Amino acid sequence: METAQHLNYLDSTRKLFAYYRELGDKALAQIGDEHIHWHPSPESNSVAIIVRHLSGNMLSRFTDFLTSDGEKPWRDREAEFEDGDTNKAKLLMAWDMGWECFFQAVNPLTEDDLGKIVYIRNQGHTVLEALQRQLAHYSYHIGQLVYLCRLLAGENWQSLSIPKGGSQAFNADKFAQEKERVFFADKKE
Repeated sequence: METAQHLNYLDSTRKLFAYYRELGDKALAQIGDEHIHWHPSPESNSVAIIVRHLSGNMLSRFTDFLTSDGEKPWRDREAEFEDGDTNKAKLLMAWDMGWECFFQAVNPLTEDDLGKIVYIRNQGHTVLEALQRQLAHYSYHIGQLVYLCRLLAGENWQSLSIPKGGSQAFNADKFAQEKERVFFADKKE
């Protein structure tokens, strides 16, 4: 029997992943081909590297998510960190493929799946733990991605949250509205 708590966990987790994907989408939309290979230092990752790494990780972790190890033998993780000659269109295709694979694996999950054991590099995790691990990993890299895109877009950057100097107006607007629940299922517990 699915409880409201488990449904709420699955729903809020899906919404958080969708939120981080949207942040990445909006950040990537603000830069051009000429920006994707820039990095602030030789040891730093470019936008292209971060996107390739996220996509490679998603494809590896979430292909046959419940039935095979999340580190697939066909994954070439080291190549994800080499700045190749890709363009933005190809990069966005990789981004979309990774997210599509991820959501195809995660959307059908039920409460009964949360306690199942999945393996990542031969280490057992419950599905719940694996999802939390990936949420932390993806939000970490998407934060890097947003920061790089912000630097690259410069004065043309469109804020993804409350713009500088806009907190007072934003709060006044929000507090004038009826209370709302964000990220969580609308089910009462």
